[in-house]
Amino acid sequence: MRHIIYLAGLLLLISSAPQVLFAATPSVPVQATQIDAHYDVLKGNIKVASVTETYTRTQSGYHIESVTKAIGLLAMFKPEVIHVTSEGTLTEKGLRPLTYIQKRKLDTERNTRADFDWKAKQITLTDRAGKRTLPLPAGTQDRLSAMYQFMFAPLQNSTELKFKMTNGSKVDDYSYRIMPDQNITTPLGTFKTYYVANPPQDGENRTEIWLATQHGNFPYKMTVTEPDGAQLTQMLSKINFK
Repeated sequence: MRHIIYLAGLLLLISSAPQVLFAATPSVPVQATQIDAHYDVLKGNIKVASVTETYTRTQSGYHIESVTKAIGLLAMFKPEVIHVTSEGTLTEKGLRPLTYIQKRKLDTERNTRADFDWKAKQITLTDRAGKRTLPLPAGTQDRLSAMYQFMFAPLQNSTELKFKMTNGSKVDDYSYRIMPDQNITTPLGTFKTYYVANPPQDGENRTEIWLATQHGNFPYKMTVTEPDGAQLTQMLSKINFK
């Protein structure tokens, strides 16, 4: 389950009429007041978890809630449920997190929290090691807000995207290459996307994300490949913009 929460920073049930669903949705999700997204998480070809996410624009900013549940054989051996929330303000540059909370039903020692103090330029991280305060770099996202920040990021004519991201335990640097006009096929149909991926490095996980350009760069698929070749894929299967 250690990479499932990583995938849940992005982004289900298969829609029987995807063309009708998308015909009624806005072309730019950034304008939506609510987004309901459902994903399947696959290990190889086996479905091991489901992810349900809700993004809501509020009067003061935004609130994102993500729930990951183990299913199938994995649920029999470890019926884990991971609940993650991110909330903060909306600025001209997109999401600015204030609080990130990750809670696990079973493995509670792995619960984490991040509190962002943008005025003081400090971030407070809380995990099994305790609480500590670190400098807060400009533009830092959390693992959940980062997936929705793509809707606001200036990807057009860009070849690289760099930012800092926290999981509640640490703040890391992330660098992705951007390739436009890539097609993917999902349970909802075939879409043109931005393909976003970190450069391959020996001994490191490789992350690949497909952002549907006709739906405001919303994440439709994400794959994490481990150094030994094992893969976890999070695939969108149902979505609704309001």
